[in-house]
Amino acid sequence: MNAHKATSDLFPTGRLRVAIAISAAPGAFWASRDPATGEPRGVSVDLARAFAEELGAPLELVVYENSSSITAAAARGEWDATFIPMDDDRAKKIDFGPVYNVAESTFLVRAGSTIATVPEVDRPGVKIVAVADTTTMRACEAWAKQTRVTGYPTVDEIVARLKAGEMDAFAMSRDGLTTLMKEIPGSRVLPGQFFGAKTAVATPRNRAGMLARVSDFLDRAKASGLVRRVFDANGMEGSPVAP
Repeated sequence: MNAHKATSDLFPTGRLRVAIAISAAPGAFWASRDPATGEPRGVSVDLARAFAEELGAPLELVVYENSSSITAAAARGEWDATFIPMDDDRAKKIDFGPVYNVAESTFLVRAGSTIATVPEVDRPGVKIVAVADTTTMRACEAWAKQTRVTGYPTVDEIVARLKAGEMDAFAMSRDGLTTLMKEIPGSRVLPGQFFGAKTAVATPRNRAGMLARVSDFLDRAKASGLVRRVFDANGMEGSPVAP
């Protein structure tokens, strides 16, 4: 295969397009915006930059409001690679490579709530909220037997409803909720978990060349300590890198 053909197969637009989602609760998947520059920053951004540098390709960050939007955009050919939570439903629509983070999914409860443990969230009348059509929401729906989960498109909308006392518990990764707790006075992140969320690299379907390259990159990034350094640089010192 000549160089031109290899390049067109990996990034047909001439740029490496990496899909990310931005919120006020950054973590292994979510990015945020730099308050000074407005530019995206976070784990997914740093990994995307390292991968683009290795390929010698210009990087284009394609921003979406959540993981569901990223998944839907794969079939439209809007991006080449992403770093995203995995589950069986999503695996029907995009192809996954190696996992780089396994995180506790738990709850942030609003100010004034008497809920103290994860099992107490699953009670009649408790209003659970999650980002719509995400791995976390699907896992929470499967876990909750006595109440229902309501989805909203963005973290910002959920935060507003929590601050207004309209919702009781927000289901998300512990890393993101710990950051978010600082913005919601009186809120608490519960100990324990209802789900172990796996975040992995992924590509659109039928992009075998890209999947092989980004999977190899991520495996070496874990082995070399790059992923650990990226986690630490983004405030995730206590979050383990997947084996």
